[in-house]
Amino acid sequence: MAVAACEEGLLQLNQISTEFYQRVGYHPYEGVSFDLDERARIQRSLGENIALILQSHGLLSVGRTIADAFYIMYYLNRACEIQLAAAQLAPLGTICTIPEPLSHHACQQLMGVEQERQLVWQAWLRRLDRIDDSYKS
Repeated sequence: MAVAACEEGLLQLNQISTEFYQRVGYHPYEGVSFDLDERARIQRSLGENIALILQSHGLLSVGRTIADAFYIMYYLNRACEIQLAAAQLAPLGTICTIPEPLSHHACQQLMGVEQERQLVWQAWLRRLDRIDDSYKS
């Protein structure tokens, strides 16, 4: 939610954030979502992206499968956490961003990692099973 409150949105600071280079939409805050007409506006804001930052609210992810949507959300959240940690270092010096051509290149390298997404999803399910498998019933 902190990155959703930042005017700059998600910055290109690390390898994780490069996966979202030009693949995250932004939707302006409209108040509490009681107005069902907002659905169409959210869909337009998402466009062809894999995620959406709902300004002053939070994150949204989409995928062809639950595993895809989970992977996208997990790593988008991690990219945001890293951005917040980097912001704490700002008094110590300039925070370096990844140049646009390199962000584009890394994003292209990371596209199409559906098999990895399935592996991550299966690992999280195994972990959840060890902690508490009651979600299955």
